[in-house]
Amino acid sequence: MARRRLAAVTLAAVASITLAACSSGGTTPSGSGTAGTPVAGGILNMLGSQDVDYMDPNISYYSVGYLNLRLWSRQLLTYPAEAGGKNTSPVPDIATQVPTEANGGISADGKTYTVHLRPGVKWSTSPARAVTAADVVRGVKRTANPVQPFGGTPDFADLIVGYKAFSDGFAKAPKTVAGIKDYIEKTPLPGVVATNDNTVVFHLTQAASYFTDEMTLPALSPAPIESLDYLPASTELGNHFPSDGPYKVDSWVPTKSIKYSRNPAWDAASDPVRKAYVDKVVVTEGLTQDSVQQQLQTGTPSADMDFDLAPPASQIPALQAKKDPNLTIGDTASSNPFILFNTVSPNENGAMANVQVRQALSYAINRDNILQVLGGKTLNPPLTHVLPDVITGSKQLDPYPYNPDKAKQMLAAAGYPHLTLKFLYRNATEGSNKTFQTVQQDLSKIGVKVVGVPSPNSDFYVKYLQVPSVAKRGVWDISLAGWGADWYGNAALSFFKPLFSGEPSFPPVGSNYGLYNDPETNKLIQQALEAPTADAAAPIWAKADARVMGQAAFYPLTSNKQANYHAAQVQNAVYVPSLQNYDPTNVWLTKDKQG
Repeated sequence: MARRRLAAVTLAAVASITLAACSSGGTTPSGSGTAGTPVAGGILNMLGSQDVDYMDPNISYYSVGYLNLRLWSRQLLTYPAEAGGKNTSPVPDIATQVPTEANGGISADGKTYTVHLRPGVKWSTSPARAVTAADVVRGVKRTANPVQPFGGTPDFADLIVGYKAFSDGFAKAPKTVAGIKDYIEKTPLPGVVATNDNTVVFHLTQAASYFTDEMTLPALSPAPIESLDYLPASTELGNHFPSDGPYKVDSWVPTKSIKYSRNPAWDAASDPVRKAYVDKVVVTEGLTQDSVQQQLQTGTPSADMDFDLAPPASQIPALQAKKDPNLTIGDTASSNPFILFNTVSPNENGAMANVQVRQALSYAINRDNILQVLGGKTLNPPLTHVLPDVITGSKQLDPYPYNPDKAKQMLAAAGYPHLTLKFLYRNATEGSNKTFQTVQQDLSKIGVKVVGVPSPNSDFYVKYLQVPSVAKRGVWDISLAGWGADWYGNAALSFFKPLFSGEPSFPPVGSNYGLYNDPETNKLIQQALEAPTADAAAPIWAKADARVMGQAAFYPLTSNKQANYHAAQVQNAVYVPSLQNYDPTNVWLTKDKQG
């Protein structure tokens, strides 16, 4: 997500960037440096290829964005980094407790959530200032800004009372600092109210047992008044956004580097999640998977952890064979990557709008070949429909077994015996390159020519997929994306609402990059949302899954496992699924190797 978002593609072979930043059931195998006495101090050096999506808590929706935010932004609830523990259940962060009916945090009808903020949480302002309930309200409002709204708003747009009307009004506000500030300060959001400095109340349109999980979203993080002095998602804001976490951003040079140091306003007693052992964190960007892996393995002093990368898929079997203690394989609740179809492309007389064409392409793609180039089925177990099996409502379905003869017949019947299609891919990433080449070879067998549209990693989402006009112009016909659940278990909503719910899920407020819009799918999603219980919703989500697959809205590949690697001097490297990486706020460095 979306846990991105989030947020996140975090595939070992593709590079660590998944929208919606979450996945489930993370594991930390023995040998990952979780034992010993903690050592404070030093510089944690992280290496990567690309950048965060946005240095803005209320906007960011990539897993690497969430990893960055872990250092300096705190949420109402979050996921812990506990060695050997289950890191997929929310725990209090800024909130004093997880709301329940028993503790008075959830009303009897399930429509009101009351959250109390813990004392001692402060902004890195001069002088330091307490984080308040008004800051929480401001943060939720900022998600709807007209410059760059949060890409996962379908998760809660219809759930928080008045949010839709607030968002619609905001879309008409001037896209200026003054216009945004004026709208936020003068327009109430009835579903999010600060009753005093330490208490915020959420009013929902219906009972939603998953709302406590939604409180882990960085989008619902508090925002200080200073955040309104800059345009949302801007570089200027990213370099001036006050911190309420253990570190603050000293400098951010997009696609080049990020430097963090301790936030003097942070009080360890106020933070039950982050230990903040190291003094500074330095992220160096613009590197390749191979070079980063080599530096991590050979003990380069300025190489401790990856940032947005993972070991190249071709190297993972050897690391596993020698039982390298610095390699971690974690579970996810992801569809990552998947092949994306641009349903509104005007190319080839609108061929991609034709369901039969998309179905034919689905029959022509050999999933096994793609999974092999991504590292094999051990790391990439096949996924043949929308929902991974750990998500409520998942039901086994495989509507497009590999059948190129059938695909060729379907294309001819649809009136498209020969096609030329454009494939948008990230040319700096091994897995993305190899997937493009494999699909190119597969589709050539049915008379479809595939032309590559290479993109730098940092441009892939923000300049292509998140811009609907690019899809409508036919810049691309096929692409790759990845998705992880925004939370766990009862999380089908976090797949269908952002990805397949028609116009409300179109970018930039959603992540329906292929602009899929099907009235029957939309109807099923609404029925599932109105179901009184998760058990009642499950068979409806299964029907929605079957409908999306029947319409060939996309072509799923795998619910991947996440590979991460760290240098030998990194201790307490605990994999947190929502970050799709180790938690940098809880690692320490061997005393004589501190960067």
